[in-house]
Amino acid sequence: QVQLVESGGGLVQAGGSLRLSCAASGRTFTDYAMGWFRQAPGKEREFVAAISWGGTSTRYADSVKGRFTISRDNAKNTVYLQMNSLKPEDTAKYYCAAVRNFIVTISTRYDYWGQGTQVTVSS
Repeated sequence: QVQLVESGGGLVQAGGSLRLSCAASGRTFTDYAMGWFRQAPGKEREFVAAISWGGTSTRYADSVKGRFTISRDNAKNTVYLQMNSLKPEDTAKYYCAAVRNFIVTISTRYDYWGQGTQVTVSS
């Protein structure tokens, strides 16, 4: 089992920044690629970003490219999502997730999920 706990969400004005963190515990962190997803009310959960187990490979949704950066610190068993130039349409609950071995962008392929952290961007 892998336990994931997100933090860092909050209320921010459009154009502002937030950094989300996801602390992992349980199995070996470096066995897993990590992803961030988000879900707004009434919408399906969507892929935001993912990072390989070693941190050398990343993937982003087109909607966040150039604004969001995913990173990980394997010594701290933590993955981060730096979000800049936030827009009201980024408002959602953000979830981190773990998938064994390789980056995937499909939520159903992920093995473990956190409880999520709310991000609200005001206009």
